[in-house]
Amino acid sequence: MIKSKKLSKLQNLNHAFFNRAGGKSTGIFKSLNCGPGSNDNKRNILKNLNIVKKKINTTAKKIVLLKQVHSNKFHFISKNTQVPKKKLEGDALITNRTNLPIAVLTADCAPILIHDKKTKMIAAIHAGWKGAYKGIIQSVINFMIKKGCSSNNITAVIGPCISVNNYEVKEDFIKKFIKKDKKNVLFFKKTKDKNYFSLGKYIHHQLKALDIKNIDVIKKDTFVLKNNFFSARRSIRLNENDYGRNISVIMIN
Repeated sequence: MIKSKKLSKLQNLNHAFFNRAGGKSTGIFKSLNCGPGSNDNKRNILKNLNIVKKKINTTAKKIVLLKQVHSNKFHFISKNTQVPKKKLEGDALITNRTNLPIAVLTADCAPILIHDKKTKMIAAIHAGWKGAYKGIIQSVINFMIKKGCSSNNITAVIGPCISVNNYEVKEDFIKKFIKKDKKNVLFFKKTKDKNYFSLGKYIHHQLKALDIKNIDVIKKDTFVLKNNFFSARRSIRLNENDYGRNISVIMIN
């Protein structure tokens, strides 16, 4: 369980970025797999989610998760709306409700946790390259500002994700980004005729472009085995047929 120093300083807020340690799953899902979309035993996943609930000291019935689709779609759960029984489809959750843990699942993509200290509004974003490219971060921040948040009051934390050293990409991937914006060339590097993409740097740039100044970055590469995170790319390299998901959660107390 990893915490952001910046978010930890704030009152009435609980959050954590979890790796794969401390759960009930076995085999390739060992041990804190929180991904219902994986082929893991569903009972073990529920047990793991309950472990996470205890770790963040919540009495809520459940942690609200999404059916993530690598989009720019988000959902706002206000104080006046019911918590949806069915899983919502999208890649970010926003709420101003207390004791409602919202979370995203990742396995190399970047989790982003956001808090506005004045409105007490929070967000959890799943940002892979597709979601970031499509504008999920801009969509969430713009919505929060419309709801009374301010870029000066927002703290954004980029959680553990795959680092540039392990994120190899093809030429057409680079062309796609540069076609959108020539400045995107800054997020790529070439080593020994191979191209690599910095997802974390790309996300950091987007947050700064939205005038978010208070940014924390958890520098943990999910691909590196010793860091003990689930990694889709590492699982593919090992010819495993599936992989677990890391959970990142935030809640207003």
